[in-house]
Amino acid sequence: MLCDRFTDSSEAYQGGGRELGSEPVLALHRTLCGGLQPDLTILMDSDVAASVERARRRNQMRDGQAQQDENRFESESRAFFERVRNKFLEIAAREPGRVVVVNARRQPDPVSAEILALVRERLLVAGTGTTGARQ
Repeated sequence: MLCDRFTDSSEAYQGGGRELGSEPVLALHRTLCGGLQPDLTILMDSDVAASVERARRRNQMRDGQAQQDENRFESESRAFFERVRNKFLEIAAREPGRVVVVNARRQPDPVSAEILALVRERLLVAGTGTTGARQ
């Protein structure tokens, strides 16, 4: 299974950004997901201001009006997004075998190449039955 959001996002946005703390989010995850975790999480770390601007551009409709449902987080303060980023980095430090931080401040081609290499490596490891973690 491949997805672009999971419990890490809830922990970062609700626990970090909204300052609810990690434990309520993780307790809910344990109850609802029974400990299910991704085999690999790729954290694309970038500058907060650039990330918010990219999200705002992405959420523009063709006629130039922002989609109401899609821009609720993009209207948050810079401090909110700093807390979200810090929580994501905290999760990565807590779970280095699962979460790999990729420097997304670079041009798209090298970022894509690194992500493809990470996924291929993890698929190969999963296919051989061995375990490995990238540092």
